[in-house]
Amino acid sequence: MRTARIASALLMGVAVLAYSGWLLEFFLPTGVSPVRDPAEALLAGPPVFRILLAVSGVAFLLAGPPLHRLGPVQWSARLSSISVSAFGAIVLFQAAYPEQSDVLSSLLNIVLVAGVISLIMWWPPGWRRLAVIGLVLVGATWLAVVLARQLGTFEGVFTRAQLVVRAVLYGVGGAYAFVKPAPRHAHR
Repeated sequence: MRTARIASALLMGVAVLAYSGWLLEFFLPTGVSPVRDPAEALLAGPPVFRILLAVSGVAFLLAGPPLHRLGPVQWSARLSSISVSAFGAIVLFQAAYPEQSDVLSSLLNIVLVAGVISLIMWWPPGWRRLAVIGLVLVGATWLAVVLARQLGTFEGVFTRAQLVVRAVLYGVGGAYAFVKPAPRHAHR
């Protein structure tokens, strides 16, 4: 159990840090406008953005199995760990095929929403409140991105806000896995 806790914390930490690699755009010349251009446009720039996205995808993908061991033995907790790995697989695909895709963006949001809803179903009340807030923020940023794309304005701002929300949610999930005691009915 201790090994699963350490592995999940390390993998989630690496995943969140690498997923936040888009912040390097403020230090590297990219030619991408943080206001107008979606964050995915960075993937066509310096290779560091694709590499970091690929690293985060692999780390999310690999974090699922140790998280699976830490949660309670019920379908909602299993869905949480599966959604982390699914998110990683989609992120890895996005790094491999960096064309801007509304389909991939929507898939990432759907997987994240499913994972957050599953957390709401099994996390204890204090943590559950964080998951509910996260769900609201995911929905709000998703709507903002869709509207920005339709209106052709501020898409860059809202896609980056979406990345921040995702990273924070996964950071909170990783923290929960690390600090909470293992449930009595989890696999040992």
